[in-house]
Amino acid sequence: MMIKYRFSKDKDNEFSEVLRERVNAYFKEKGIRKTANSTMRIKSAVALSTYLLPYFIIVSGQVVNTGLLFGIWMVMGFGKAFVGMSVMHDSVHGSYSKKRKVSKALAFTARMLGMDPNVWNIQHNVLHHTYPNIEGADEDIAPRYVMRFSPNQPLMWFHRFQHIYVWLFYSLSTFQWVSVKDFNKLAYYRREGLVKKGREYNRILFRMIFWKALYFLFILGVPMFVLPQPAWLIFLMYFAMHVVAGLTLSFIFQPAHVISTSDFIESNEEVIDVNWSVHQLNTTSNFGIQKPILTYIAGGLNFQVEHHLFPHVCHVHYPAISKIVQQTAQEFKIPYHVRPSLSDAVINHYKTLKILGKGENSLAALNN
Repeated sequence: MMIKYRFSKDKDNEFSEVLRERVNAYFKEKGIRKTANSTMRIKSAVALSTYLLPYFIIVSGQVVNTGLLFGIWMVMGFGKAFVGMSVMHDSVHGSYSKKRKVSKALAFTARMLGMDPNVWNIQHNVLHHTYPNIEGADEDIAPRYVMRFSPNQPLMWFHRFQHIYVWLFYSLSTFQWVSVKDFNKLAYYRREGLVKKGREYNRILFRMIFWKALYFLFILGVPMFVLPQPAWLIFLMYFAMHVVAGLTLSFIFQPAHVISTSDFIESNEEVIDVNWSVHQLNTTSNFGIQKPILTYIAGGLNFQVEHHLFPHVCHVHYPAISKIVQQTAQEFKIPYHVRPSLSDAVINHYKTLKILGKGENSLAALNN
C-alpha cells in the first residue's frame, strides 16, 4: 500500500512564504497573468503544426518514397514531444488558462498523442510533483526491475550495464505509454484507491478505450489504407516516430531528477522531515537556462525547479521568476541546482546511472 507522505510544517516556512510572496508580487507589479500569453498561444500553434502537418502530408498520399516517409514520421515524432512538453503539459497542469473549459479542451492534446490525461494527471501531477524522488511514491523513479534509478532500490547484477541499455528503454517509452502503460497504471491506481472503483474507474476506462481506438485508427489505420507500402513497413515508420519522441522526452525529463545533485528519499514514516518547497529544490535540477532555443523547444522544462515550485504558472514565465527563486534560495542558504547545458545534464545523468548500476551509492564525486 502506498504511504501518503506529509512534509514538515515546522522547517523553512519563512523561505516558502517569502518565495511565494515575491513571485506573486512580480506578477502583480508587471500586471500580467500567471497563465498563457500571446507568445504561448503562438507557440502552441507552432507545436501543433509540427505534429499535425507531417501527418496530413503522410495521409495525403502525395509522398510515396519510403525513405522520405520515414523522415516525415520522425519529424512527427519530434512534434509529438514538442506538443507534449509545450502544450499538453501546461494544459493538464491547469497553467494554460484559468478558464476550465480552455484547459479541458487543450488537455485533448493528450488524446491526440495517444495518452490518457486522467492517468497522466495522477502519475505526474499528483504523485511525481508532490513526492519527487521519494521511494514508493514517485513513479518516475519506481523500480522497473531492469533499471535502478535510486540508491534506495535493489541492486541486480545487470544494472552495471544500465547506463548503456537505458537508451533503448527510453526510446520505447512513449510507445509503451500509448499501448499498455495507461491500462496498467489505471488498474494500479484503482487498487491503490487513487481511482474510485465502480463508476469513476469504468468511466475513465471506457473513454480510454474509445479514444485510443480512435487514435490508432487515424495514426495507423488511415496511413495503411492510403499508402502503397505494406502494413508492417508503415508500422515501422510509426515506431520510428515513437523512438524520436521517447528519446526527446527522456533527454528533458530524466536529467532533471536522476542526477548526482539530487536527494533520494526512503522513509517508513508518514512525515518527511523537510519543508515541501525545500524538498523540491533538493531533488530537482535545472539545465541550460541561458539557452533560449532549448527553453522554447523543451516547454520551459529545463527550468524544472521553477516548474516544481509553481506548477500552476505557465512555463513562458519561468525564465523571469527563476531569478527570484535563485535569489531567495541564496538568501536562505538553500541549494539551487543548475547544470550549464543539456549535454552536461545528460552526461551527468549517464554517469549517475553508471554509479547506481555498480552499487556505489555515493554520487558526491560527480558534483566536483
